[in-house]
Amino acid sequence: MAKIRHIAYRAADTEAMARFFVEAFEMEIAQNRPNGAIDLTDGTLNITILPANGPGASGNIGIDHMGFTVADEAETQRMVEAAGGHESNAVNLGGAFYEKKFVGPEGIVVDVGHWVATAPIDEAAAAHA
Repeated sequence: MAKIRHIAYRAADTEAMARFFVEAFEMEIAQNRPNGAIDLTDGTLNITILPANGPGASGNIGIDHMGFTVADEAETQRMVEAAGGHESNAVNLGGAFYEKKFVGPEGIVVDVGHWVATAPIDEAAAAHA
């Protein structure tokens, strides 16, 4: 089973939105990216606060996409495509994280990959054993 590990949120003020999650929910800042994005973590899940405007941005505020860590990426790709989704592009930023992007119904973007300061899927499986 896939485990959600990443939610990307577009914000007009990335600093204020990150501060909200830190102060209200005790999330920790995992990294500040050069493009103005801020990665937050609770130790299991990552929330990336993305600037509302910039490369690849629609200018919309709110949830932009979500990401899952999976045990078998090839099988997940097969399942996504069988369910009507298609691969969009891949991102690999030097080991900090990588993701393969898919587009599903209504244009939802779903990443499959690994993100800084998130739990690997094997830890989640072991917790349920």
